[in-house]
Amino acid sequence: MADQYGYIEDFISEQRSNGKYTFSLAELSARFGKSEKAIIQALQRLSKKKEVVSVRKGFYVIVTPEYSSRGILPPSLFIADLMEFLQRDYYVGLLNAAMFYGAAHQQPQDFSVITSKPTMRNISKSNLHLNFYVKKEWAKEDIVERKVETGFIKISTPELTALDMVFYFDQVGGFNRIATVLEELSENMDGRKLAHAAQRFQQITTVQRLGFLLEEVLHQQELSDPLADWLQTVNYFPALLRPQKERPQNMISGNRWRIIPNIEIETDL
Repeated sequence: MADQYGYIEDFISEQRSNGKYTFSLAELSARFGKSEKAIIQALQRLSKKKEVVSVRKGFYVIVTPEYSSRGILPPSLFIADLMEFLQRDYYVGLLNAAMFYGAAHQQPQDFSVITSKPTMRNISKSNLHLNFYVKKEWAKEDIVERKVETGFIKISTPELTALDMVFYFDQVGGFNRIATVLEELSENMDGRKLAHAAQRFQQITTVQRLGFLLEEVLHQQELSDPLADWLQTVNYFPALLRPQKERPQNMISGNRWRIIPNIEIETDL
């Protein structure tokens, strides 16, 4: 029986020796000329031994010994291969991007990936939780590549990371957590770059809320001033810090961001 499946194990050893920890069903079928059914049976055996994991239909991740107790590699080590397999543009964002700048504060439970349309199903199994957020488009200037053990992955710049966190405030744990992360992330942010990223972001209420947090909560004037300067070039209107269904009767903000602070913000630092 072992000999019957030996070619798969030899292939996996070869992949690992080449620093590659993913493969596809189509790749195996083309290489060995065997039916997908026969290959799947062999892979099921290795899956039971927790040596490979099927992340998405037809796409597999090799589990190396150092991650055997966890049962899966960190997503940063295979996300680039997965998105190439799915033929989707992407970038790692939100708290996971903030981690690359030393600003996540706490280890995120989920791994956040921004991708293009159409909508993708999230992946959730045992110790793997991939959340996909869809955007119509983004600018290449707001994406950078970071080196990981298996190659390079795309992540958002600190400036786009800040904007995205405010836009997806519920998904990252609310404004208290955002303010905490922003306090550390701001060390890697540039006011001029932030204003340019805000202009490309095109969600004006998000820019208002971010500017309010930076100035009124974190007192980061050098970052908030360029945002305020850009806002003066567009039309913007009073908005609640945290969106809610019912608007208060008094929508007078008392700040240049026209943000009504309907919640109190406290950072954990």
